Amino acid sequence: MNTADSMQLVTLQPGEFHFGGANTRIQTLLGSCVAITLWHPIRRIGGMCHYMLPSRHTSTHELDGRYAEEAMQMFLRQAARHGTLPQEYQVKLFGGGNMFPAFSKPSAQGSVAENNIAAARRLVARHQLQLVAESLGHTGHRQVLFDIATGDVWVRHHRLTGS
Repeated sequence: MNTADSMQLVTLQPGEFHFGGANTRIQTLLGSCVAITLWHPIRRIGGMCHYMLPSRHTSTHELDGRYAEEAMQMFLRQAARHGTLPQEYQVKLFGGGNMFPAFSKPSAQGSVAENNIAAARRLVARHQLQLVAESLGHTGHRQVLFDIATGDVWVRHHRLTGS
């Protein structure tokens, strides 16, 4: 059992990614961005990303956690580095809130939040990951705290009033 003194608390900013062991908790604050958590229930390892956009048109050699496609590649590399398969992880999805509903106009391209949600679901399906929970969409922001020791995720959804 972990004591409070040995517990590491990591705060993710937009575009960041962290993967760790059972002595780690990861927290973030989401608006239209999306966080993906992956947790290995046997090994008690896992991680979280906080991505801002589904993908980018130009690519460099270095992965960038601001983009869903590249954040997923970071997860896949960590799974391989730890001798595990991606399908062994439990996945949870959070965020994609509409932060400005009064200014939102229907668009064939979708909003940033809608596109981020679609990207997360597409990645889960493409990599045949085990989706066990999600809190996506609606209005407002979310505070997310992920405990790698247990796989538990606490979410506080602050909905915008009048929406």
